[in-house]
Amino acid sequence: MNDIPSSFLQAVRFWSRLPVPEFDFEIDPHGRPDMERLAPVTPLAGAALGIGAAIVLVLASFLGLPPTPAAIFAVAALVVMTGALHEDGLADLADGFGGGRTMERKLEIMRDSRIGSYGAAALVLGLTAKISLLASVLTAASGAPAASLVLIAAVAVSRIAGLLPLVLLSPARSDGAGAAAGRLSLDAWRLGAAPSLVAGALLAWIATGHVGAILAPALAFLAAYGVARLARWQIGGQTGDVCGAAVMLAEIAFLAGALAPLGWRS
Repeated sequence: MNDIPSSFLQAVRFWSRLPVPEFDFEIDPHGRPDMERLAPVTPLAGAALGIGAAIVLVLASFLGLPPTPAAIFAVAALVVMTGALHEDGLADLADGFGGGRTMERKLEIMRDSRIGSYGAAALVLGLTAKISLLASVLTAASGAPAASLVLIAAVAVSRIAGLLPLVLLSPARSDGAGAAAGRLSLDAWRLGAAPSLVAGALLAWIATGHVGAILAPALAFLAAYGVARLARWQIGGQTGDVCGAAVMLAEIAFLAGALAPLGWRS
């Protein structure tokens, strides 16, 4: 009976750095994450993080800040809540895939905590894309509450999309976050992906008022699939950085997918 709330709390701990309290019904609140249990509730954990960022977005807009500064504060809140987990993954993946010649060297570079030129460029471009897209949604949508719905949906869908590499690929190394997570069954992933696909499409449609926005979740999943295919070619499997990059790019793809139809009106 307590499996869903317990899994949700563990998912929030896994996806964020928020100080989630421990409850009596939890058996092992800080144990090794079981992705088979976490996958179905991962979109809910993502939505919780999205709500936190959305509150910042609404407050910034209410205080009269222009769209770009408001978007910066919202994205910054999300970065703080997640501990820059996904941004770090994107930077490490870019450094490894861009700077290594062999699979072994690529994996070695990805494990290095230092950021190189490829990683810095990917990090700047990724954050800039998120901020500019969110600011544009805030401008084009009917107010901050509508833009907040898009943000919440983007964060929720991108978290389950980021687990797609675990479904498609085996770990690229014998240790690390990817190896600890292992393979994720397609059935468990679908339990989280299917409802998030529907809910994300509906929220994007409601927020923008354009039926074309329902394609936003599909674009997010497509972006994560692209990262998985690239990882198979570059390093022969998945790592934690691969999943982090998939989350980051899926979130960007969702925002772009929700925004693009708004430009069709003009």
